[in-house]
Amino acid sequence: MSAFDVIAVRKQFPALGEGAAHFDGPGGSQTPQAVADVVAKTLTSALANRGRLTPAERRADGIVRDARTAMADLLGSTAEGIVFGRSMTQLTYDFSRTLAKGWGPGDEIVVTRLDHDANVRPWVQAAEAVGATVRWLGFDRETSELDDLEPLLSDRTKLVAVTGASNLLGTRPDTVQIAEQVHAAGALLYVDGVHLTAHAPAATNHADFYVCSPYKFFGPHLGVLTARPELLETLRPDKLLPATDVVPERFELGTLPYELLAGTTAAVAFIAGLGGEGATRRERLNDSLRLVEAHEDALRDDLEARLQAIPGLKLYGHAAHRTPTLLFTIDGHAPTAVAEHLAKAGVNAPAGTFYAYEPARHLGLTEGAVRAGLAPYTDQSDVDRLVEGLLTLVEGTN
Repeated sequence: MSAFDVIAVRKQFPALGEGAAHFDGPGGSQTPQAVADVVAKTLTSALANRGRLTPAERRADGIVRDARTAMADLLGSTAEGIVFGRSMTQLTYDFSRTLAKGWGPGDEIVVTRLDHDANVRPWVQAAEAVGATVRWLGFDRETSELDDLEPLLSDRTKLVAVTGASNLLGTRPDTVQIAEQVHAAGALLYVDGVHLTAHAPAATNHADFYVCSPYKFFGPHLGVLTARPELLETLRPDKLLPATDVVPERFELGTLPYELLAGTTAAVAFIAGLGGEGATRRERLNDSLRLVEAHEDALRDDLEARLQAIPGLKLYGHAAHRTPTLLFTIDGHAPTAVAEHLAKAGVNAPAGTFYAYEPARHLGLTEGAVRAGLAPYTDQSDVDRLVEGLLTLVEGTN
């Protein structure tokens, strides 16, 4: 395995030239020049509806095929099971409505208090629409670890929706173990991998559905879902009558955004080039993401230790396995005021609940908290600036 060269990585992100220290990656990463160039080139190239007759048709078709293959390599799945949508939220709403066609009174689904609302509300609303029962899985307020799922499962359980990593607290549940429990009960598992995919090698085969968003890992704004093609074949979404019934296109409503798909392929190539080694792109992706994980975790450990030493600062989320995401409040300072102070110092660490409505409410964070999320382009100087900015606030030296 090669070494991770953060200096070389940073040079590929034009946005970093503006001078800010970015801890806002959980809300969307910055974009490397290579991805932006591909998006621009695609938009200025001849394109048409997909086909094999003209160069424009063939280009569009190739872009879609390449993007499916790239995402399959990143997620360890198959190109025939890759579905594109406008966002993870949109895809989850679409699939919740489709799956709910097979639910009714007496059936049950399980959602968690740890999840982003995009993996909660679509399932709650779909269940309510057909009279199915919603069961809630909580988490420990001190450790931020999920409670035991087993007592909530029965032969009436149809689906369990769980996060691969909390976008608020960083907690990474053991989704492999959860999958074993869910499948033993005869249910399906839907994993929100939006926050996880940017920080660690993705293993998705244990999940029936796994969703993510390329703009969290250097790509454009859209959503991606992967599932086994044979499972997708059993689902009948609402669609236009002349629209193809072929999987996975069956689930993609309207013409796909070719420039965004091309940018997604470029983002996957960028990740594969972050020092990873191997004969295949999948191997290089996993190797690169292991380097990213080690780099980010080392910075997180340093930042966490220094935050704990700041008077009045409280950290939330102490799971044994988590992403480089730290959530905190400071006594006597509203979270928004902390974020504003940091912004003036050129440190982008936003405050809020970040659509993680259930976990924020479970923790009593009605005003939210400040979130510092590390990314592959985060370096030691960024960490130093964040800590120094917080010290000037609590010491009143600003």
